Amino acid sequence: MKNLILFSLILMISACSQTPENYENIDWQGHRGARGVYPENTWAAFQYAIDQNMTTLEMDVVITKDEKVVLSHEPYLNHKICLDTAGQPITERAEKGWNIYKMTYEELQKCDCGSLKNPDFPNQKQVSSPKPLLYDIIKKTIEYCEKEGKELPFMNVEIKYEDGMQNVYHPNIKKFSRLVFKVLFMEYPQEKWNIQSFDFDVLKHFHKTFPKVPLAALVYESGAWEKQFEELGFTPAIYSPYHQLVDKNMVTALHEKGVKIIPWTVNEEKDAKRLLKIGVDGIITDYPQLADKFRNNP
Repeated sequence: MKNLILFSLILMISACSQTPENYENIDWQGHRGARGVYPENTWAAFQYAIDQNMTTLEMDVVITKDEKVVLSHEPYLNHKICLDTAGQPITERAEKGWNIYKMTYEELQKCDCGSLKNPDFPNQKQVSSPKPLLYDIIKKTIEYCEKEGKELPFMNVEIKYEDGMQNVYHPNIKKFSRLVFKVLFMEYPQEKWNIQSFDFDVLKHFHKTFPKVPLAALVYESGAWEKQFEELGFTPAIYSPYHQLVDKNMVTALHEKGVKIIPWTVNEEKDAKRLLKIGVDGIITDYPQLADKFRNNP
């Protein structure tokens, strides 16, 4: 009888020590590599994200005058983070004149987008860096992972397209998509990357032209996913809303449709905790080290 009581107590203690959440399969994504730690969309940021065991490297791409696919959040030189070809600061008023689509890649390489202190991320470490080619980041990722014995991360590649800016800041959707697809298709394992965009026309084009590519619908104004999917005309593999739009009902409904939900950009532990508890599939963050607060520690 005593043994039975003891066994029952052990089971109760064991049950109480467990939690219903399982955070081990979360897709942790380093936003622009690790924007909170190193300059965004640079090899230093991506290397750090890999070292922090990010599942996915999130990045943005634009196009140069000579049709090179370059990593950049804006299609111009952001005055907060870039120096011009002479190594001089750029004013906010002048920044859009430094149009990457009107510059050759050789010209763009003369601009440093890593040495300036980003005022939005005061603890960021500065590393002098031009804007890199997507091709070069892919090659460095493969080489580094082979050297360190790490599994290749996924790549979540955002096409920075804005309707009305065709032939001003970027090519048309058809050319833009083809240029990006070609680099990824030729250089990185097909099962290891997806395309995301805020522009639904980009997603529609990819869905029609490259139907095997997983697509992520980025949204920031509304979590009305039913209407958004209706506008898309198909169900995307991933839904990526601004994190404050996400609630349990949304997560449950999307999972019933077989859609993963990966919100952006989550930098506070309390926000990550709320999202993980309601069952999101991934977290996009500027601080890859945030994942350590939840891995093996639900």
